[in-house]
Amino acid sequence: MSLDRRKKSRPKRVKGRGPVVAVDLFAGAGGFSAAAKAIGVEVRLAIELNNHACDTYRHNLVESNGCGPTLLEGDITKMSSRHLFLDHFRHGQECDMLLGGPPCQGFSVHRIKGAGVDDPRNELIHTYFEFVKTFRPKIFLMENVPGMLWPRHKDYIDNFYKTGRRAKYHLVEPVILDARDYGVPQRRKRVFILGVRNDLDLGGLVWPPAPSHGDDQKRQQNPNLKKWVAARDVFRSAPKNDENNRHMNHSDELVDAFKSTPANGGSRKDSGRVLECHKGHNGHKDVYGRIDPSVPGPTMTTACINPSKGRFVHPTQHHGITLRQAARFQTFPDNFIFKGGLIASGEQIGNAVPVELGKVLLSHLSKFISDR
Repeated sequence: MSLDRRKKSRPKRVKGRGPVVAVDLFAGAGGFSAAAKAIGVEVRLAIELNNHACDTYRHNLVESNGCGPTLLEGDITKMSSRHLFLDHFRHGQECDMLLGGPPCQGFSVHRIKGAGVDDPRNELIHTYFEFVKTFRPKIFLMENVPGMLWPRHKDYIDNFYKTGRRAKYHLVEPVILDARDYGVPQRRKRVFILGVRNDLDLGGLVWPPAPSHGDDQKRQQNPNLKKWVAARDVFRSAPKNDENNRHMNHSDELVDAFKSTPANGGSRKDSGRVLECHKGHNGHKDVYGRIDPSVPGPTMTTACINPSKGRFVHPTQHHGITLRQAARFQTFPDNFIFKGGLIASGEQIGNAVPVELGKVLLSHLSKFISDR
């Protein structure tokens, strides 16, 4: 049966019957999927290339009896979106949500001048849309770094929006959300692009959802906001026998430098340790700095457990943060275990959508779908 004929034969969902059904592309360790599961959204299919991330996803999100999402490990550019749709959405079933964050290295804000413009990974946003055109979800939500909105990448974004309009989707203007405005104990800005199928009534859709937290200035404007969540609770004791309660081993010289760095927010310059690469300029001030637990923490990057890559030193102890602490910054529950070793797990954590932010966004969109 052709895809077009299947589409015509799909019955409309009866309100209140069954869960909202989602597909998670470029799923990584499963931040979006964990958020969906927590709010009762059924993730039917997930696709990821990285083998360590797949091990993490299977361990936490695919149940031992085989229930839960079907996880496909492999190169999405070599997969047939049509075959996958026919395999997972039979008898007129519809996909409600298509989620995912295509790899963002080509859009990184840390790249200078024109670097990254021709990075082949930038094309993955168009691979993502090939799945949108085939699966015809009611809505899709794509996450990426703010650098994708830089002028140097304008052609990619313009083509993405043109393709969306041709596919009969209403694409909302990109929004940059800071995770700390939604109760995540971390400063983390990411771009979200929302698309809604044209046959859905947009009346009443508010996007993005209103922030729940803020700083003093924002609370003066909106007294209903809660305070930003400080990093303090991230550093509570880890569960017994937690395999992610691990940090990098450091040289004696580096440990001595940490001992000389003031607790709770001290910077590299306070330690008296100056490297050749730091001489002659004031840059990289956060490198080897301690986290201040009284405010939201720094952005968890793929190198979040490495103090040489940012302000990733424990507030009072003389080492970098542990995998568990990094995962808590990303609001993963303590029973979510990352696989693949120290470096691979840190990369998975840094790449993930914070679970609590995902819950806010997906709850908001699930209600919109249910109301339709």
